[in-house]
Amino acid sequence: MIDAAALEQIAGRLGQSHTARRLALEQQHEDEVSHSRLHFLHRDNWFAHPHVIKAALILSGLYWRGQRNAAKVILRRNVIAFPDLPRAFHGFAILHLSDLHADGSDPAMRQVLQLVQGLHYDICCLTGDYRAGTTGSCEPALHGMRELLARLKQPVFAVPGNHDSLAMIHGLEKIGIKMLLNESDAIHRGEHQIFLAGIDDAHFFRTGDIARAASRITAGSFSVLLSHTPEVFRQAEQAQFKLMLSGHTHGGQICLPGSIPVILDAELPRVFGAGAWRHGTMYGYTSAGAGTSVVPVRFNCPPEITLHELRRESRAEPAAP
Repeated sequence: MIDAAALEQIAGRLGQSHTARRLALEQQHEDEVSHSRLHFLHRDNWFAHPHVIKAALILSGLYWRGQRNAAKVILRRNVIAFPDLPRAFHGFAILHLSDLHADGSDPAMRQVLQLVQGLHYDICCLTGDYRAGTTGSCEPALHGMRELLARLKQPVFAVPGNHDSLAMIHGLEKIGIKMLLNESDAIHRGEHQIFLAGIDDAHFFRTGDIARAASRITAGSFSVLLSHTPEVFRQAEQAQFKLMLSGHTHGGQICLPGSIPVILDAELPRVFGAGAWRHGTMYGYTSAGAGTSVVPVRFNCPPEITLHELRRESRAEPAAP
């Protein structure tokens, strides 16, 4: 639960109508999940139940391999060049973590804790889904996030995902994470600055507001957008963001050889579903995420954290594998 004072403070930043919509959808989803637990063998949803998927993988002999794969989080490096990046930000490094599902992916979280130690970066950005479930208590996930935050260098910026309730947002801010709720913040280096904006979840809650997030960004400034889902890439490019960092898709999580996702839980062309991409004048990166959802397995889609390096150059370099 979230107290009235904290809710009012969030509403002033997120927007009153977005907050009301979120609260209504959170309650509706809670009711639907409770109902579905009682009727999970209904012919319309039995095949998508986690226990059914897990049983099928065990019977096929693939489950334990997939579970081992899910624990092998890797560090990817992505170099992006911009001709209009302020000179003071040449070499600026962003550590990007997404879809941690901190209370449901213990082996993966342990690997993340090891990987982040000793990394050199200027800011850390988190792009949503901090808990495994979509309902219930936030405390187990917040415990995992506290442990992670103790190993991260400040500042740490974040946006909510479709798994994250308003109570989760409040809890993350209390432990020292700067949530961007349809907001922006300026990052300074000497006399130069860039802007970092973040929107609420645009996938399930559909309360992401790019116009509101960009409203305080100085015209013509270099700006980066954090969005849980990459589905709003067109709107982000129209709002003149130079870079968009996102997650949500898990890269498919269960993929065919060649990293071809069996299912991609997003309404967008598959080229935007994982890794580096470009749309018009905007570069983007969709993290495959560090955690897992539904079942704790991965196939042909390793979990990741990503270190992005911004450079002032006339031509972009390809992302390193």
